[in-house]
Amino acid sequence: MRIARFVAQGDPTFGVVELAEDQGPFPETVAVLSGDPLAGPVKYTGERLALADVRLVAPVIPRSKVVGIGRNYVEHAAEQQAEVPSEPLVFFKPNTSVIGPGEPIVYPPETANLHYEGELAVVIGRICRRVPVEMAAEVIFGYTVANDVTARDLQSADGQWARAKGFDSFCPLGPWIATHIDLAEAGKLDIVTTVNGEVRQSGNTEDMVHSIATLIAHVSAFTTLLPGDVILTGTPAGIGPMNVGDKVSVTISGIGTLTNPILAED
Repeated sequence: MRIARFVAQGDPTFGVVELAEDQGPFPETVAVLSGDPLAGPVKYTGERLALADVRLVAPVIPRSKVVGIGRNYVEHAAEQQAEVPSEPLVFFKPNTSVIGPGEPIVYPPETANLHYEGELAVVIGRICRRVPVEMAAEVIFGYTVANDVTARDLQSADGQWARAKGFDSFCPLGPWIATHIDLAEAGKLDIVTTVNGEVRQSGNTEDMVHSIATLIAHVSAFTTLLPGDVILTGTPAGIGPMNVGDKVSVTISGIGTLTNPILAED
């Protein structure tokens, strides 16, 4: 199931995306839901809208936090001339950094070296603390695509990463949350990032140093995870700059493609 958050008229609404690949010759649609799937039971309203007629927004706005993981792929650590951490390297992004598909990543004047980082994102589905590795699947609502936008020069200058990764618009998520993927499948997904159609990153989640289950266990050992919290699982090798006017797409097999333009800050 693909859970989307969209705008047709009025406030954002949740729905189940029905793609042509699922329906044969029928058009792609969104089956409208009542309520928030992350907050409690929902039901179908009976209304269906053409996917082309709605505007997708971020599939989740974390109520609490976005948890990032650094250097979780060996080749990515190597391209940064950094060691692979023995334990997950954790940082936070504010929920104000979250935007949805099609929304612009804003290039702020404080940086001259803005980078993309295509990543698999895990959406937490229940309140949890100190989750054992073997129970990690029980707290996952689903998976989505992320771009962990980073001001690389500020990351180096500051020493810590809050500013470099925390600007408004620095956490695109989307296009929807895939709830049909199990934990084993999530550990074997292709990740491809393109800039203006040119492939810049090509990796697979099986190359993670620390698995999804390990990340959930590690993070939940020091902070309570809430429904709608997001864990970014790290980026493969191939990071590089984005410039004003570029269009960046991150595609993860089995989930979909997240595309965002780069605009200068007014």
